[in-house]
Amino acid sequence: MSALEVLSPGPLTTVQDEGRRGVGALGVGRSGAADLPAYRAANRLAGNVPGAACLETTAGGLRVRAHGQVLVAVTGPRTAIALNGHPVGDHALIEMCDGCVLAVAAPVAGLRNYVAVRGGIHGEAVLGSQSTDLLSGLGPPPLRPGDVLRVGTARAQWPAMDFIPTAQPKPAPLFVTPGPRADWFTPAALAALTTQRWKVTDDANRVGVRLGGVLPLERSRHGELPSEGMAVGSVQVPADGQPVLFLADHPPTGGYPVIAVLRAHSVASAAQLRPGDQVRFQFQR
Repeated sequence: MSALEVLSPGPLTTVQDEGRRGVGALGVGRSGAADLPAYRAANRLAGNVPGAACLETTAGGLRVRAHGQVLVAVTGPRTAIALNGHPVGDHALIEMCDGCVLAVAAPVAGLRNYVAVRGGIHGEAVLGSQSTDLLSGLGPPPLRPGDVLRVGTARAQWPAMDFIPTAQPKPAPLFVTPGPRADWFTPAALAALTTQRWKVTDDANRVGVRLGGVLPLERSRHGELPSEGMAVGSVQVPADGQPVLFLADHPPTGGYPVIAVLRAHSVASAAQLRPGDQVRFQFQR
C-alpha cells in the first residue's frame, strides 16, 4: 500500500476531513477542515470521494516523502511547491514517484493549505471522523517527523481537469449577522464592531482568533450568562471587550455573549487570517 512519510510537519499539520456531525449534544464540536472550499477543491482534483481525509498545513514547512507512486494536489492560498527541489504548480495534480519528496512553502497571503492524496488518508475514525480536534484532543495528534500516513481507497472517478483556477485572498469584510446576544451590547458597541478595523493578535489557532481594536465592545447588560451553545463563526466578547472569532475547533458551548455570527461564506476567509492581518466586519442579513 502506498504511503506518505512526514519529514517535517512545519509549524502545524493535521489530518482533516468534513468533521464530526451531530455530536454537539455530547459536548463535541464538529472540527474538520478550517477552509472547507479549499479542502473540497483538493479532493476534487485528486479524484476522491467527498469527505476523504487530507492534510491541513499551517504556515508551510511541510515536507513528505512518497512510498510507492502517489498522486497529490495542493490547494488554498497560492504557495511555492517543490518536488525533489524543482518547482511544481499548486491547484494541479502532482505525480510523486517512489522516494520523491514534496515540499510546501508558507503561502504568500493567507495561512492554511490542503494536501489531498488520491485515495485519501487512511486512518481510524473517531465519532465518524478522522479530523484532529486541537481543543478536545479527539482524532490523531498533529503530525510529527517520522509519521507514516497510509493512502486509502476513497477514490472516485477522475476529475474533468488536471488543474483548477484560483484567486489570491484579498482584503474583504467578513459578513456577519447579529448574534443571539446582540441585545447585551450598547448601540455604540454594535457600531464599533463594523466601523473599525480589528487586528489579528498572536493568540490565534484552529480554535479561534483573538482580535484587538481601539474601541472595546461595551455591554448594555452586566452579569453572568449561563453557558449556551455556540456555532462556528461566533464572535464572542469577553469582559475586556476585545472579541474572539471562533473557528473549526471551537468549543460547543460558551459563557460570554455572542454579538455576531459569520455568514457561512465568510468562514473560509476567517480561516485564512494570520497574526498581524487586519479585518473588518459588515452586517449582512
